Amino acid sequence: MTLPLPLRNRLADLILEALHDGAARRGLAAIASVCADPRALDPADALPEGFPAELFERHADGWRMCSRFGPHAAAFGERAARAARALADRPFVAADAPVPAGLAAAATLFEAGLYFETHEVLEPFWAGAQGAEREALQGLIQVAVGFQHLANGNLEGARALLRDGATKLAGHRREGRATGAFAAEVVQCLGEIIALGADAPLSVTALGTKAAGLAELFGGLPGARFLKQAALATQPDLSPGFAADLRLFHHGLIS
Repeated sequence: MTLPLPLRNRLADLILEALHDGAARRGLAAIASVCADPRALDPADALPEGFPAELFERHADGWRMCSRFGPHAAAFGERAARAARALADRPFVAADAPVPAGLAAAATLFEAGLYFETHEVLEPFWAGAQGAEREALQGLIQVAVGFQHLANGNLEGARALLRDGATKLAGHRREGRATGAFAAEVVQCLGEIIALGADAPLSVTALGTKAAGLAELFGGLPGARFLKQAALATQPDLSPGFAADLRLFHHGLIS
């Protein structure tokens, strides 16, 4: 289920804060707990710092998402839970981190399926870059946004952005590493996406093996950290084909 913009943006802000702030990480964990079980937080106790209280209502038995957003509580909590797990053991980075640290943070978010947040991390670096550096960063952003389109069920938009991102990445270097192999894998997976179609069966295990080691291009993350249990794959507005497509790159690709 695609989150309404107020929920998506509020959660994205908290996730980005959690890259360098412990209170924000505790807020993510609290959201995940409360959305799974309203009794997780005692309504008589003070709320954890970082918890977005403006989105929740106090009830006798705990905290529940406010009524206008109630139908999205499960998706909101699941996304918060993925972010909390991804960042739990990750060292904090400065809010004004240099490009290599920003790429590593983007890698962590991408691997967790947080494609919108990946884009948000990379965009400031792209805005301040020039020449080939700017084009390579734009290519990485387009790959992330392409997968976000896929998560939203927009297959046409996903195809277009993955293609454009791969084109921009071909022939570039980032932090002394060539991006051509990454671009080639994007193209290969794009071909798989087209072949799968909207109703293709979920086959992420076989498809996921193609991207092993590519995380080393940016940030130095170990490859093949394949997330086999992707809650996005069960969201009702995604067909099995879209869900399969969404998981193709969960080997630590950076974008």
